[in-house]
Amino acid sequence: MYLMGNTLLEALNVRVEGSGQKFLVLAHGFGTDQSVWKGILPSFTPYYRVILYDLVCAGSVNPDYFDFRRYTTLDSYVDDLINILDALKVDRCAYVGHSFSAMIGILASIRRPELFTKLILIGASPRFLNDKDYHGGFERGEIEKVLYAMEANYNAWVQGFAPLAVGADVPDAVREFSRTLFNMRPDITLFVSRSIFNSDLRGVLGLVKVSCCIFQTTRDVSVPTSVATYLRDHLGGRNTVETLDTEGHLPHLSAPGLLATKLRRALSR
Repeated sequence: MYLMGNTLLEALNVRVEGSGQKFLVLAHGFGTDQSVWKGILPSFTPYYRVILYDLVCAGSVNPDYFDFRRYTTLDSYVDDLINILDALKVDRCAYVGHSFSAMIGILASIRRPELFTKLILIGASPRFLNDKDYHGGFERGEIEKVLYAMEANYNAWVQGFAPLAVGADVPDAVREFSRTLFNMRPDITLFVSRSIFNSDLRGVLGLVKVSCCIFQTTRDVSVPTSVATYLRDHLGGRNTVETLDTEGHLPHLSAPGLLATKLRRALSR
């Protein structure tokens, strides 16, 4: 099913909050939905019109909209993002993408560079698998184990994965991440995980001309700090790395105050 215009806006729960002149997109990552931004949203609504939406794989979206034939690569998610911005008549925006959505933003900016003033990439990785001169953090066998665990017992996998991903000792954040993971249909989670783990965007990074700010926590189980440096050195525009003094892959859940402050600073530069 190919969604366009208002159907797409409705299906992906698109909301525009706030009263500023400029547009800011907050795009959530794998395993969450737009509710993940609620801790930082009030810091931005006085200054921006903030666009929030759910990825088609999110548990908050009717799973019938997830077309297994279509969403095999990130390109279809890029289509969704660009179609949302076109339907809302946005011609310039700043974009904050977490994890999976950081890479969607990178691809969207290659396709439509004039749309984006700046990309802020939180916990981004162009490739999760290690390669000869590249440390992505995972060996093929480790990834296969993760996918097997997910398939064998989804509930047990979520209970083990959520605290690891959150990293910091913030029980509320673990509960919240577990909730949105449980909301996803397990077959969709498995399918999307497989496509994320198999994706490799290293070859296109040089085509990005929009300036990027890469946010990396001090310890992220999914993305080693060397990946942030790799992105800074290989993305084509002017890039900076901002280290967040917290642990884990979901700073917007575990340290929203810290993230909001750093985001505001990065957006004003």
